[in-house]
Amino acid sequence: MCTQSLLLLGDEAVARAALDAGISGVYAYPGTPSTEITEYIQQDPDAIARNVHRQWCANEKTAMEEALGMSYAGKRALVCMKHVGLNVAADPFVNSAITGVGGGLVVAVADDPSMHSSQNEQDSRFYARFAYIPLLEPSTQQEAYEMVRAAFDYSEQLRLPIVVRLVTRLAHSRADVCPTPPRPENPLAPASEPSRWVLLPVHARKNWDVLTRRWPEITAASQSLPWNRFFPGPDRRLGIVAAGIAFNYLHECFPVGIPFPILKIGHYPISPTFLDTMKTAADKWLCLEEGAPFLEEQLRGPFSTPLFPIRGRLDRTLPRTGELNPDLVAKALGLNPREGPPVPRLVPPRPPSLCRRCPHADTYDFIRDVMDNYPHGRIFSDIGCYTLGALPPHNAIHTCVDMGAAITMAKGAADAGLYPSLAVIGDSTFAHSGLTGLLDAVAENSPITILILDNETTGMTGGQDSLARGRIESIVTGLGVAPDHVAVVTPLPRFRQENAQRLRAEIAYRGVSVLIARRPCIQIRKSS
Repeated sequence: MCTQSLLLLGDEAVARAALDAGISGVYAYPGTPSTEITEYIQQDPDAIARNVHRQWCANEKTAMEEALGMSYAGKRALVCMKHVGLNVAADPFVNSAITGVGGGLVVAVADDPSMHSSQNEQDSRFYARFAYIPLLEPSTQQEAYEMVRAAFDYSEQLRLPIVVRLVTRLAHSRADVCPTPPRPENPLAPASEPSRWVLLPVHARKNWDVLTRRWPEITAASQSLPWNRFFPGPDRRLGIVAAGIAFNYLHECFPVGIPFPILKIGHYPISPTFLDTMKTAADKWLCLEEGAPFLEEQLRGPFSTPLFPIRGRLDRTLPRTGELNPDLVAKALGLNPREGPPVPRLVPPRPPSLCRRCPHADTYDFIRDVMDNYPHGRIFSDIGCYTLGALPPHNAIHTCVDMGAAITMAKGAADAGLYPSLAVIGDSTFAHSGLTGLLDAVAENSPITILILDNETTGMTGGQDSLARGRIESIVTGLGVAPDHVAVVTPLPRFRQENAQRLRAEIAYRGVSVLIARRPCIQIRKSS
């Protein structure tokens, strides 16, 4: 019973639910729009008093594996990431369905339709289906809380991890949430079944067969869960399939009541018996879902015919890319969007830029001083604040693909004969995904120069601690870079000429060299 409601972000509702479900640990790497889940748990007095594990991990793969280890020990664990982080965690994520779980394991993934802060807008529902892992998709903050609470029980019941999929608008908007009384943490109970947890082929084949055989049973059991519901409506000219937050947008279009039949989807897999309702409830259907046409593609196979059409993103009734909103849903329904007057443009549009006095700006100044003399050279960059070096006035980088790609792409370009080949990577990104690329380069003594921009924090996502802080020199030399070609420089205007001279010397060296440009993030200095 709810005694006091809380005004929570969708991310915070997930965190509150996990704490109330008795987790013993949260594992994550910061990534918008999922960061606030872990930050809420880190600051929560209950989590602090219980000593819930709440430190950041090096990357999403280590986070998934550490959470699986806690589950192996019988405790409940939450692992959080953004959608592209699931790519990094894919190996343990997929295999966790084959091992199964001990204590409840929930994977909270925040997708980013419209790419507000991401390289792509991939849809995590495909990963869950690929891995044979059930997925829950809330439509409101209250439902996010309820789903996560239930997901831990469901995980232990099925002995499988459960994915909870958020999207940016739900993750970063607030609503009242009524929590329910917390339950205690699970006791320590390490697993004792090597045939489940040791994925030798002889065991993995058996476990995989069991998992695939169980899937029809898991699909059928979804009928008993409350997250997929049919709402009858008197107007049979149109039926609406609404998944996740799209169900919320649908209600905004009909403040007095929706006249059409609705299939609300919040849980995958979906029982075919449940979908059979479509055949008799309406003459045609509109599929509303945030992200890819995941549901629409599945429904078109068994159901769509010229006499029984299914509309959505595939036929451009809704935009094929980008996030939904109530206006787009209204247009797809043939309604007049309730658009207000245009917002006056009070200031000219401004692209994002580095903060004033950001150390990265001074680093790019001396890099550009040197590279202007090498018109055929290239600078490979990475994910972080310093990616803004691609924009004026810096115009200082040529690529940014994914976490860690700066070093590996620079090496590959050097393998092709490109000279000079520079990599620019942040301290936190280096710890996340740069180490293995550096090891490749060291193994071949590749002629590349790597600049690690050490601002002593994870600046792009709000100033979380970098796991490389205070360790970069020892990590780099430990991986085999010659100490004579590892140097720390201070990116300040008065050292610009000196820093450029050192960079020229390292470019002239036909092997692996590392310059560490160290100066604290200006935002960290402001808050200290």
